[in-house]
Order: sequence, then C-alpha cells, then structure tokens
Amino acid sequence: MKKLLFVSKNFEPVKITRVEINAFLQKKLREFLPKIKSKEIAGSSPPEVFVGRIGYPKVFVGPMVSPLEDSEDLLYTERWFGKSLEEIFAMRFQAVRGKTTAKVFDLNNKNVQKLQEALLSRKSVEAEVKFKNIPKGFRISLDHQPFGPSAFIEDFKLRPSSTDFKLEKAFYDFDLKASEAIFWLYQNKTPISKIQQALSIGMLGIKRKLVPTRWSITAVDDTIGKFLLEKVKTYPQINEFRVYYKEYLDNRWIVLMFPSYWQYESIEAWYPGTIVDSLAIGGDYEGYEFKKEYASIGGCWYAARAMVAEKLFEERRQAGVLILREIHQNYIPVGVWNVRETIRNMLREKPEVFDSLEKSLQYISSRLEIPIEVWIRNSKILRNFYHQSNVKRFLMSSK
Repeated sequence: MKKLLFVSKNFEPVKITRVEINAFLQKKLREFLPKIKSKEIAGSSPPEVFVGRIGYPKVFVGPMVSPLEDSEDLLYTERWFGKSLEEIFAMRFQAVRGKTTAKVFDLNNKNVQKLQEALLSRKSVEAEVKFKNIPKGFRISLDHQPFGPSAFIEDFKLRPSSTDFKLEKAFYDFDLKASEAIFWLYQNKTPISKIQQALSIGMLGIKRKLVPTRWSITAVDDTIGKFLLEKVKTYPQINEFRVYYKEYLDNRWIVLMFPSYWQYESIEAWYPGTIVDSLAIGGDYEGYEFKKEYASIGGCWYAARAMVAEKLFEERRQAGVLILREIHQNYIPVGVWNVRETIRNMLREKPEVFDSLEKSLQYISSRLEIPIEVWIRNSKILRNFYHQSNVKRFLMSSK
C-alpha cells in the first residue's frame, strides 16, 4: 500500500509505508478460488492481458483466460458497479493468469503480437492455454482488479473475433502520441478499461513499449483528467455548495463541490480490519496547476480526479472539489476501478445543495463516522476554510 498516515486514538498522524493482506483475508478469499486440476485450459479471454512490473524492463506478460465460453464481463469494470464483493471475487477469480517473459521494447515478440491481435477484438476470444504447472494462488491489489490462479505458459492460442475498429485505427496510427490516442479513444466511447489494456500491451503512441498494468491504469486516468481539466478551467464557477454521498462495498464516499477556481483534494481513511491494524488516513492536494509529483495515495487519486473532471466538463462548469472516503472493515481491495465507477455513478445522482460551508459540513458530519475536526486536520482545503471566522463559529457550536 502507498504511504498513508497512521491516526492514533488522539488522531495524531505518524507515517507508515507498508501494509500486508492479513491471514484472515487470505483464508476468506481462497473460498472463491476455482479448483483447477489440469495444466490446460480451453475457454476464452475477455480479451485481457496483464503486464507485471517486477524485473522491469524485462517483465512477466500474458493473457488472462477463463474456462467460461464468454468472459467479456471479466474485463469491463464499467459493468461491475453494484455487484457485491462476493460476486466480484467469484467472477474475477475465474480469470487465470498466464505468464511468460518479454522485454518492454521488444514488440516483435511473437507472444506480445498474439496478445495485441487478440485485444483488437470487440468481444471475448476463444483461448487455449497449456501451462508448465497447474495454476495456483490469487492476487489482489489496490490498483488493478483481482485475478485468480497463475502459472507459466508453455504455449497458448487466442482466436480473435470481430474487430474493434476504433482501437484498430489508433493501433495503426504511429504518428499519434499516446496521450492523444488515449483521449481520442475516450471521446469515442471506448471503455477506459479497454484503453488501459491497449496502452499496457504497447498498442498506442509513437514510441511504443509494454507498460506494467498498474502504471497503465494510472496513466490513462491521469491523461483523461488533464485533457478534460484544460477545458474545465475555462468555464464559469458553480455558485453553490454541492454534497454527493454514496455507500458501496462498505465504503462511505463524500464529494464536496464548492465555488472556486479548480482545486482538488482526495483523502482516504482505512479502518482496522481492512488492510491495516489501526485507523490510517492520508490524502493529496492539487491547486490550479496540475500536481507534478506522484500522489502518495496512488492511482485512486487520479481515477477520482478524472471522474469529477468528467462531470464538470459535462456541465461546462468549474469548481473546487474535496473527496472524503471512509473504508470500513468489511472491505477488501478490488482495484482502482472501484473508485472510478463509484465516483462516476454517484455524480449522476442529485446532490444535496447548500448555500454555505457550515451547512455542508453539518450534512457531511451526519454521514461519516470520523469527526469533522479530524478531516479538517488532514485536509488542506478544509484547513483553509477553517481559518475563516464563519467555520470557526460552526466548529465551536458543534461541540
């Protein structure tokens, strides 16, 4: 896990840097694993690939395959919102990861080319994979979606289906920069999950290479967010305080939009029993100029920014945005898609509208467990408001 802040009983922050998935969660997740007894799988691929980052620039790369005849839904995270954790893991653990090695600049590698050809398909493709050993284990991450057993590949065949012509056009345009290809595909309604796959397997841009899946997810979200925000910054500001609220997968979400030039902050609070033993809170802020250093809370920050930018772009408005997220004890990480699709879906709903920050904070306090004083202490945006006398009076009256 990325760098967060430990919060003691007195809510005094101390830095921590690493979190392990505990034994209880590992045991619980194993209940969803398929019982694989063979070194061969005949079925389909969404199509989906996974590119690792360990050993870079020589990495593990391979297809995600499933015994299902149609595995298309295993890839498109845009279709997952509303599913329970049990449904997500039962579905995703059907995705078996095949592994082989490749150098990131070697796009002439025959296995890489087979994966690229398959990814040009509009629907799931037939797959046959022969592994060196029986696939075992599983993998979950804060960044990418979970997947089930894995093993090294001896050989594999993917039979492409009908072509995705938008992706094909970007693939064969070697004069189009990767960032431009990403945004063009997004504008032309290509799912973000598919764009991330294309970037990862070296299908976009002028100087192409394999991009580890974890990096490609953030790169696509970051690129889309920046393209949209360049337009958003030219629009008039909203003139009200909006509060959006959502509960999903034992997460509680707040999005506060307020009258301001563009500024953005996202803060996460992880509860004990998730992937931490004690309450942990941390976040990152961006002013009118784009943040240069990588966000300490990782890909979630960029996914959320892209979705609030999408909403403001649709409305042709500009605002300051604060996201607060409480991650309660029954949550198990399922990837950055959870952030992207939760924010996207909650912003489609009607917000609570207020004429002041005080009233907005009162509503937020009624929805979140962590005291508002703690959020203020960890939020640059709220600390700036805190120094205004009207908020001081609100805090004094709420005690």
